[in-house]
Amino acid sequence: MTETTNARKVAFATFVRRALDEARATRAWSGTEVARRTGVSRQTINRWVRGDWASDPAAERVVSFCEGLGLDPAAAFAALGWERKTSRREAPVPPPMDPDVEALLRRLVDPEVSDAEKFHIRETIRYLAYRPTLPTNVRKRGDAAG
Repeated sequence: MTETTNARKVAFATFVRRALDEARATRAWSGTEVARRTGVSRQTINRWVRGDWASDPAAERVVSFCEGLGLDPAAAFAALGWERKTSRREAPVPPPMDPDVEALLRRLVDPEVSDAEKFHIRETIRYLAYRPTLPTNVRKRGDAAG
């Protein structure tokens, strides 16, 4: 293995490790959850972290990993020593955000808000995001009763 290849492996492993640490710290995602959301298997992610790959990672997997974590793939490409030859896609314009969601996001980044309160905000959001959707007829019955 050449020195350049080894340096690239270390750089990419560091990038992946930091991305995983960030996902665990800010989103409380396990390795399984990261794999599910990125579409990259845990085995592949673990090989990347160990620098245990004979040929370069597939670009599509790197992009999928980054996009699933909300990261710019260019940072991963830079760690791998790749030059991005294609033009950058224009970022889609996000839909307008609900003012209540904006308020929660501001609280999550506010240094004056305690870690305990931030934890409760994240747990509530996580609960609401992943709870099963109520069938339409159940919602209508509840609206009529209220």
